Amino acid sequence: MRDYVSGDSLSEEEGMAHLALFAEFDPITYEEAVKSDKWKKAMDAEIEAIERNNTWELIEMPPKGKVIGVKWIYKTKLNEKVRVILSLAARNGWTIYQLDVKSAFLHGELNEEVFVAQPSGYEQKGHEHKVYKLKKALYDLKQAL
Repeated sequence: MRDYVSGDSLSEEEGMAHLALFAEFDPITYEEAVKSDKWKKAMDAEIEAIERNNTWELIEMPPKGKVIGVKWIYKTKLNEKVRVILSLAARNGWTIYQLDVKSAFLHGELNEEVFVAQPSGYEQKGHEHKVYKLKKALYDLKQAL
């Protein structure tokens, strides 16, 4: 915010208020996120990637199994360093190669049985009592380390 120039006619406070009009905040809860097309599409893409990679299967909870809860984390990733690199590449005529590693964590192997609750908003109709048995590691799962 210190780099924001609002013009000579605005006080610093007025300038910051003006900037706040353009700020977008990340949701905290699923209920907040689902109201935004951007976040709904991101959640849909995440679930599709998990299913496409055969990461889990929906099952009845085993009698002695323990379920790990899952939680959506909403964070807009801003990385100004990438923009600088892209600007330099455009200016100098460099070739850019893109690699999508968004779902790379789904290739982690598990050595034990792990059961997770169905994610908020993606419970299977008629099977809400079931859990997912992981076949591969999920992001930030302790067993994936």
